[in-house]
Amino acid sequence: MTASPRVVIIGAGIVGANLADELTARGWDRVTVLDQGPLPLTGGSSSHAPGLVFQTNASKTMTEFARYTVEKLLALDVDGAWCFNQVGGLEVATTPERLADLHRRQGWATSWGVEGRVVDPDECVALHPLLDRDQVLGGFSTPTDGLAKASRAVVALARRAQTRGARFQGSTRVTGIESSGGRVTGVRTDGGVVPADVVVSCAGFWGPAVGDMVGMAVPLLPLAHQFVWTGQVAELAGRNDELTEAGLPILRHQDRDLYYREKGDRLGIGSYAHRPMPVELGDLPEGDVTDAAMPSMLPFTEEDFAEPWEHSRQLLPSLRGTKVDSGFNGVFSFTPDGGPLIGESPDVAGFWIAEAVWVTHSAGVARAVAQLLVEGRSEVDLHGCDVARFEEVQLGAEYVRETAQQNFVEVYDVLHPLDPRQSPRDLRVSPFHARQRELGAVFLEAAGWERPHWYEANAGLLDELPAEWVPPERDDWAARHWSPIAAAEAWRTRTAVALYDMTPLKRLEVSGAGALDLLQRLTTGQMDKSVGSVTYTLALDEAAGVRSDLTVARLREQLFQVGANGNLDLDHLRRQAPADGSVSVRDVTGGTCCIGLWGPRARDLVQRVTSDDLSNARLKYFRAKRVRIGGVPVTAMRLSYVGELGWELYTSAEHGLRLWDALWDAGQDLGVVAAGRAAFNSLRLEKGYRSWGHDVTTEHDPYEAGLGFAVRKQEGFVGAAALAGRGEDTVRRRLCCLTVDDGRSVVLGHEPVYLDGRPAGYVTSAAFGHTVGRPVAYAWLPASAGVGTAVEIQYFDRRVRATVSAEPLVDPEMTRIRG
Repeated sequence: MTASPRVVIIGAGIVGANLADELTARGWDRVTVLDQGPLPLTGGSSSHAPGLVFQTNASKTMTEFARYTVEKLLALDVDGAWCFNQVGGLEVATTPERLADLHRRQGWATSWGVEGRVVDPDECVALHPLLDRDQVLGGFSTPTDGLAKASRAVVALARRAQTRGARFQGSTRVTGIESSGGRVTGVRTDGGVVPADVVVSCAGFWGPAVGDMVGMAVPLLPLAHQFVWTGQVAELAGRNDELTEAGLPILRHQDRDLYYREKGDRLGIGSYAHRPMPVELGDLPEGDVTDAAMPSMLPFTEEDFAEPWEHSRQLLPSLRGTKVDSGFNGVFSFTPDGGPLIGESPDVAGFWIAEAVWVTHSAGVARAVAQLLVEGRSEVDLHGCDVARFEEVQLGAEYVRETAQQNFVEVYDVLHPLDPRQSPRDLRVSPFHARQRELGAVFLEAAGWERPHWYEANAGLLDELPAEWVPPERDDWAARHWSPIAAAEAWRTRTAVALYDMTPLKRLEVSGAGALDLLQRLTTGQMDKSVGSVTYTLALDEAAGVRSDLTVARLREQLFQVGANGNLDLDHLRRQAPADGSVSVRDVTGGTCCIGLWGPRARDLVQRVTSDDLSNARLKYFRAKRVRIGGVPVTAMRLSYVGELGWELYTSAEHGLRLWDALWDAGQDLGVVAAGRAAFNSLRLEKGYRSWGHDVTTEHDPYEAGLGFAVRKQEGFVGAAALAGRGEDTVRRRLCCLTVDDGRSVVLGHEPVYLDGRPAGYVTSAAFGHTVGRPVAYAWLPASAGVGTAVEIQYFDRRVRATVSAEPLVDPEMTRIRG
């Protein structure tokens, strides 16, 4: 029997203790947990965490983490004392905007399988009698939410892990990480070196300091957050015994950035309604850790709580008879996008992090990390949590500091799915940016890139728009970050020609003697094709989950260009490349640019500015070749993500502006327009093209996702064994195309879908289909929901009728795109 790896976990808080428990439950018994503080109250965020667990989140992954945390902690106790008190949760609305958002949250809960309902003011008061009924318009009640006793759960988890062989060692300061040959070998402490094959940092807000020990950027910022305990509240006196502590549901007043929990005859109040308070690790207090003093508990700044206290007394009149008894500013972690950080160092194999994890998600994150280490994959999709998701510009200290503070400010805000980051902006712009600004581009932001969503210069086209292309009026929510100009841009793409800036899409160069073998092994497509071939393919994990979809062009015998989804693909290819140097993987995105030239007049336009033959006979669909356009050297790929004739035109960034101008000038009498992402998304959904990370993730296999055509019959690629026996006829769920029956109601994504009156799936992507004249949505549904099946989509507080439709909705014969 092979011994399990030696694992050292840095941090004995709720994440580290959960991870030790999860690893030992899977048979890894050589686990050591180190912490600089005394056990069990180590002084980190877990020691003072208020413990409110609200499960519902816009992210399916985060909700899954929270659901598992509830399930796990419910089953734990310490000598009969609870680790999770399932008192339920209540979020109240004091504004119409918040009440609408609570309906949206209830939709998420239904989509992800969490019980919850929107209740009226009377029921809010029945659930939480301290509320002033006149203050609330309604609430969102989730009976499975509740209070986690993090410090107690740590004890229970440690005890259980220790019975399976784990060792916990407190008052031990980590001073370095030992490594050899690019692989971790141990953890250096003030008491000596602890040997290790795997090291996992669960150090919380100390995570960046631990990451520095191996040169790994850990993009999180420690921030202080106010929490107070009131004196005795008369209405609570005698309600709770010492064991239960609380019977009222945990409460959120997000309109004022506040939350509340009961403890005996007092209330705890947490506030985000104050200025961001970044914390420097070197400024944290040192000394003995006690219940009342620890490094993560900073002195209370009373002036920051004055206004939240008044708002609390308005919502909960019972507080007018008491006062603030004690308070502190507790330190915890925020990241640039608010998500946790999970992943392995790109430079030191075996060094992992699980940081910026709140108690709410702690057990779920620990399970995912344990599955990664022991089984090689997490059953829950992690693309929004992987530390490799960030671009290099997003790892800078200034960027992390600004964006993490902004996330603190917005933590309870009602946020639209398309809300762009306000600052910093203009971090990454394409060579066409100056021309786009001249055309009145309305930019949104993603991964630091400025991305035009429509162009005000095209507003005049609305007067020319045929009646059948005129989009219906939208409600206020669906109309945010949208313009009817998108319909005009889609119309011109379908009837004339348009320029799309595709520069922000990740481009990787894979080259060398081993490049073909690497891509053949990692993707489902046949890569051994002639130079000039382009292949749409999938990258799977060992369980056949779709980890990405890729477009691979063979430009030379040993040179491939990979159109990827983001930095996760770069990280994956680099990790999988052989160590012998036979493969080079480079990110060439920043040094290159791309124009999508699409529409029935695209060939008429491009032939005006090139002497190369771009006829169908000379450059067929899914082929590439080098040409000159307007004198600019270009790699032209016969591809179209909008379902129209055309090319993706790639050149180096230095030539980008000249390429744009040449195409723009040549196309004026052909009706050329610049078009943005709003039109693009509509057109791609009409064509049935999937968006990885939205429509498809590692939780889905190719056949479920409608991507079986991209899987070659030969074996030898990662995930092939897991696909054995699977096919289109074996799936139990499918990604389905829905069209909205009323032709008007635009949904945006994550809404639950009802089949025969019961929740059966959820929307992934949606847009108004300008060509077909009705809203289009893609959704995961049971395989039994065939074409023609009637369903309902829950949009806020109403149901929208929709029908499962045959896909693609536009040009199923592919005559337009192959013309």
